[in-house]
Amino acid sequence: MEVNLRQIATIKSPFCDLKDMPVQPCGAREVLATIEFKEEYSVGLKDLDGFSHAYLIYYFHKIDTHQLSVIPFNDKTNTQRGVFSTRTPMHPNSIGLSVVEIVNVVDNIVTIKGVDIVDGTPLLDIKPYIENFDRVEGAVKSGWMHASADEVSSMRSDERFI
Repeated sequence: MEVNLRQIATIKSPFCDLKDMPVQPCGAREVLATIEFKEEYSVGLKDLDGFSHAYLIYYFHKIDTHQLSVIPFNDKTNTQRGVFSTRTPMHPNSIGLSVVEIVNVVDNIVTIKGVDIVDGTPLLDIKPYIENFDRVEGAVKSGWMHASADEVSSMRSDERFI
């Protein structure tokens, strides 16, 4: 089966280089960016401003290869991990996912905060974060990932996925 996706918008961020940028949104809590939607999709933004956060689903357009085994950021043991147990950009379909704060929505421009995405990234979809749908209750496991919140926030990318 072939799946065809279309770019609905472009993410404009202050990160022009993949090196030394945050590797997760928590490392860029105060970073502002905009999403410029194609005019044909602007009607779909109606009511988005009533939500505090949204999921961005985007395409890692700077990645031209994939790996099934990687050493991810925040793994203190430097162990090869299966790519599907990581948040690296090296997945076979190069799809990214971030939860960001919605600052405002004006016409076809959505201003967001908490951005760990390189400038010019194609947006495939946006979905509102809804606490009663998305909050995970009970025991949560994070597998091999044992870095503290501070360690995750301060982690910056290096050349391993460029």
